[in-house]
Amino acid sequence: MKKILITGANSYVGTNVEKWLMKEPDNYYVQTLDMKDQNWKEFDFSRFDVVFHVAGIAHVSTKKSMKELYFKVNRDLVIETAKKAKDSGVNQFIFMSSMIVYSSRETRITQDTKPKPDNYYGLSKLQAEQGILKLQSDNFNVCVLRPPMIYGPKSKGNFYKLIKLAKNTPVFPKYMNIRSALYIDNLCIFISKYIDSKLNGIFTPKNNEYFSTSEVVKITRKIENKKTFFTRLFNFLIYISVKRISLMNKIFGSFYYDINEQDEINIISFEDSLFETLKGYKHNE
Repeated sequence: MKKILITGANSYVGTNVEKWLMKEPDNYYVQTLDMKDQNWKEFDFSRFDVVFHVAGIAHVSTKKSMKELYFKVNRDLVIETAKKAKDSGVNQFIFMSSMIVYSSRETRITQDTKPKPDNYYGLSKLQAEQGILKLQSDNFNVCVLRPPMIYGPKSKGNFYKLIKLAKNTPVFPKYMNIRSALYIDNLCIFISKYIDSKLNGIFTPKNNEYFSTSEVVKITRKIENKKTFFTRLFNFLIYISVKRISLMNKIFGSFYYDINEQDEINIISFEDSLFETLKGYKHNE
């Protein structure tokens, strides 16, 4: 049996991974540790095989006032936790970094693309990666994950906003962009694989399929039994604004991993994941 400690209580990712792994109680034991005060330093890590670190500031802000907090939580706390894990004899440390370590000016991310964060959030994540990767040894595997946008039932953030927009928009631009995303259950499948295989290195877990914003709107409204009219009338304005306006880039810009680098693993299709996500939102409303 693998004993996993999730450092970071009540996070969307941590909670779902815990539920997923505990479906197999003969294979996994999971415990969660709150990292919001200093008491975690007294906690005994030595009883665990794996530490899965999800504690961090989830939202992205360009405010300079956030800089100190980003580096304190998203970098320093990560490195300190990893060091404690190694000193305690833990075999594997899995860190939830982010695709945001790459520049938003990039569109297609490959293994050769160099990280170049646009903001303090991304920089704090990247520096945390650099700090913990130095701890890699024969007895301590460091596994860094750079997922794209994560979504699923009851998730918040940009994908939730897109779903709400889709539900209430009968007319939408037929503008083709390419995005990578990661359904929460697919992430759980990847996490179990990383744990079982004792992997180390940098990984980019993602869905096997790309999506476009217009496709999300189309599928969402199809599931909702609502008709949609798509138009290319505004495409030129969108093309111009994507390069100049951050919000438009988030909605219509392209930002994706090379699917050819996808791990060979059976994961849930995008349409099925969207259906489950919508069911979760309805249940939560």
